[in-house]
Amino acid sequence: MSAHNYGAVPVVVIGAGPSGLAAATLLGMYGVECLVLDRWEGVYPLPRAVHLDDEVYRILNRLGVATQFAGLSRPARGLRLLTPGHQVIAEFQRSTDSGAHGYPQANMFDQPDLEQLMRDNLRIMPSVTLRGNVEVLSVTQGNAAVRVDFTDRVTGTRESIRASHVLGCDGANSVVREAIGAEMEDLGFEQRWLVIDIDTAAPLNQWEGVHQLCDSSRAGTYMRVGEVRYRWEFRLLPGETAADFATMDTLHPLIRPWTGDVPADDLHVLRVADYTFHAQIANKWRDRRVFLLGDAAHLSPPFIGQGMGAGLRDSMNLAWKLAGVLAGDLPATALASYQTERKRHARRAITLAKLVGLTMTAGGRVGTALRRFFGPGLHLVTGLAARSWTALPPGSRTRLSAVAHTSAVGRLCPNAPMSVSPDANRFDDVAGDGFALLALAITPEECERILHKGAAPVVPDPGSELHQWLVRHRVAAAVVRPDRTVMFTCDSVSGSLTRLPSFLPATAHAERTKR
Repeated sequence: MSAHNYGAVPVVVIGAGPSGLAAATLLGMYGVECLVLDRWEGVYPLPRAVHLDDEVYRILNRLGVATQFAGLSRPARGLRLLTPGHQVIAEFQRSTDSGAHGYPQANMFDQPDLEQLMRDNLRIMPSVTLRGNVEVLSVTQGNAAVRVDFTDRVTGTRESIRASHVLGCDGANSVVREAIGAEMEDLGFEQRWLVIDIDTAAPLNQWEGVHQLCDSSRAGTYMRVGEVRYRWEFRLLPGETAADFATMDTLHPLIRPWTGDVPADDLHVLRVADYTFHAQIANKWRDRRVFLLGDAAHLSPPFIGQGMGAGLRDSMNLAWKLAGVLAGDLPATALASYQTERKRHARRAITLAKLVGLTMTAGGRVGTALRRFFGPGLHLVTGLAARSWTALPPGSRTRLSAVAHTSAVGRLCPNAPMSVSPDANRFDDVAGDGFALLALAITPEECERILHKGAAPVVPDPGSELHQWLVRHRVAAAVVRPDRTVMFTCDSVSGSLTRLPSFLPATAHAERTKR
């Protein structure tokens, strides 16, 4: 078996799932040269994630695929908790129209479709190369670079490449996580579930949202994923496996409460598989030049549909910081904020997913008490968590995440309309790919200074939603990071300018786009 050394590249991304594709796309938008290595030649064909919220939809827009995603996704109306007899315990509505971030709040889709969309979009990034059919063998750090050794799965050739930084987006069985000596912390949740994916053109005439069956003996979930695609998940009893439900005769009794009189022959089974749902988080997400993202860093039960989205949030948080460091605009210490910000956020989402899971599945008097107590009021818990998912940890003292002086700091700036016009631009349409300085008013001289630092000056029209947001938070000026998090607020634009970082990769990208 021959071996080849292919020189160096600034960033190697290991894994071409959603997290890896998002990170590579964002870095490519800043002109950073990346090599993406993946075990598979193409998209892994089986369905996995099926839900993302409006904040993650906003990330897809940043990647340039929101319009195409709208064509393959389906807005959902929210969540219902059901008794074993299918009576509604509680209902949590989600808007199917554009909300604060410009998109429906709950969206159903088929993950292979999204991944193919992201792969196709990655091809327009001239600085990014995606290579499939490779097996990563080792990741070894030196003083100034990281060496990645891998094997071509077709030819058997062993190869290696050096990188300034490596992003481990290689899933739950991460080679990169093992290479940096990180371990998964068990957060105390493990359940085995049956996952069923079915196509049918027959109308099921069900409520167009997620149904959570709260049953201590056989908890379940139903959701319409697409025009003809449906998914069910059922908790397996001790000793059961997917093989026990390999025929329609054994499968049909589980799904009949939703399919009703639809003949079994009209239900095309795509997959029946058993999965173990875990709640785990890595004890460290970084070792010097190597970072963990997505399932390599955290695993969540699926009950609130935030697993894949958490990985995209990881990519959004890290990519601009890494691009800024590589360009020399940000200090290397900026990368330390990645774990500080994302680990607390991910743990919070996993904790909520555990709570919802226990509300669904706990048995006996404990389960009954949970459902009575949390069922009608669970919308308060989920609402609180939704508002806090975008918040940075309290007291984060890094150059990129300031201590809060208003309630806006550390949270996402809303992607709100800039004027009262029905077809008005939203914040993301004018904020660019770098920092933005959002203010009630900006003078021409201040605008020039903002642009000189690579940032975007943004002034919403009086009466617009974005203007009202500034007034409501008593903010005269706010510096918004490239990941749309409010970095700090100030009582004047001139005061903000003294602390606004220079960030020129976004400016360089804009100039390349114009050419």
